[in-house]
Amino acid sequence: MPVGIIVMRWDKRLGTKIEAIYPEEIEISEDTLMQIYSAHEYSGEAGVISLLVGPLNLISYYSGPDVGYYIVLLLNLDEDADAYEGGLSDISRMILQNIEEKTFKTLLPSLFHRISVYPSLSEELRLAIAYEDQVKRMIIERLREEGVFTKSELVIWLKDKYRHGYVDINALIVDLIKIDIIKESSVKGMPSELIFFINDLLISRRPPPNKLLKNSLELGLPENFANDYYIEVKNFFQNYRPSEEDNLKLINILMDPQVYETLKLLRTSICTKNEIEKLKKKGVEDVDGVLKILWENQIVHVFQSSKGIEYYALLSDFYIAKIFPKYILQTIISEYDVKSKSDRVLIEYLNVLEDAYFEHKAQLKAKSKEST
Repeated sequence: MPVGIIVMRWDKRLGTKIEAIYPEEIEISEDTLMQIYSAHEYSGEAGVISLLVGPLNLISYYSGPDVGYYIVLLLNLDEDADAYEGGLSDISRMILQNIEEKTFKTLLPSLFHRISVYPSLSEELRLAIAYEDQVKRMIIERLREEGVFTKSELVIWLKDKYRHGYVDINALIVDLIKIDIIKESSVKGMPSELIFFINDLLISRRPPPNKLLKNSLELGLPENFANDYYIEVKNFFQNYRPSEEDNLKLINILMDPQVYETLKLLRTSICTKNEIEKLKKKGVEDVDGVLKILWENQIVHVFQSSKGIEYYALLSDFYIAKIFPKYILQTIISEYDVKSKSDRVLIEYLNVLEDAYFEHKAQLKAKSKEST
C-alpha cells in the first residue's frame, strides 16, 4: 500500500517546490526531492523512474521540460514500484490536465486511492481505465479505421486534434501495449516506428449471469419474485441500445471502489440490504449511496416483500473484453487497393495480426480452462 503522493515542480529561483502532498502529514526532505529531480534531469525526458533513497521506495513521473512537474508516489520498502507504473502514468495525466486551474489538489485524495489499488485491479477494470481516457479512445477510434500508422503520424495528429490538455505520447503507447491493444514495431524504409492495432475493445451491458436467473431461489430471491425477475431483465434488454455515452457512464460509476465491490457481490447472489451492509468490512462505507447509484443507473432492480424486506438483484451487468478485430482485414485489402499504405507495411501488419490472433485464441482457451 503506498504511503503518500507528492506533486512538485522545479523553480529556477527556489529549486524544488512542493505544490501538493497527500496525506498532508507526509514528510520528505529537500535532499530527497533533489535526488528525484536529478534522476529525471539525467535523461531530460518525460517518463517514469523508480529509485530507493535511504528508507524511501519511490516511483516518480516527470512531465518533461515543457510542463516541468513531477508526480511522486511513496511506497513501502517491500513493494514493487513497477507494479504501479501504469497507474502512475494514468493519474499523472489527470493531475497535469488540471494544473492550470489548480483543481488537481482536490482530486489528489481520490487519485491516491485509485493508484493504491492499481496492482490488484481486475482485467476488466484495467481495460475500463484505459478506455476512460479520452486520448486513448481517440487513438483506438483512429486505429479502428486505419489499423496501422507511424508513431510520427500519431504525434502530429494528436497535436492537431487534442489541443486543450497534456499528452505524453510515449506513456500512452506503453499503456496500450501493456493491455495488448497495440504493438509497436519497425519496418525497414519507414521514417519512424509503426503502431499496429491488434485487439479491439467490446464494451456493453449484458444480462446477469445465467446462474442468477436460473437459480434465483437458491441465491436469495423469494419464490414469488422469480418470474418477475426474469421479466424485468427481459424488458430492460428489449429496449437497451449500446452507446458510447452509456459505456462511459458505466465506466465512471465502476471506478468507485465501493460500487465495484458491491457489483462483485451482486454478480454472485441476490442480497438483502443487511447482507450488503456486511461489505463495510471491505470498505463499502456508504451502502445507501452505492445502492442509489446502482438503482438510478439500472444496474440493480429492487424487489420488496410484503414484510418490507428489500431484495437487490442484478438487472444489467457491465462487460468489457478484448476482441480480435477481424474486420480490419477488409481495411488492409482496401488500403492495398488504393495504395494508401506500402506493401511492406501491410505485409508486416498481416504477420503481426497472425501472431496476435493465435495469442488471443490461446488466452481464450486458458480462461475457458480456468472457469471449468
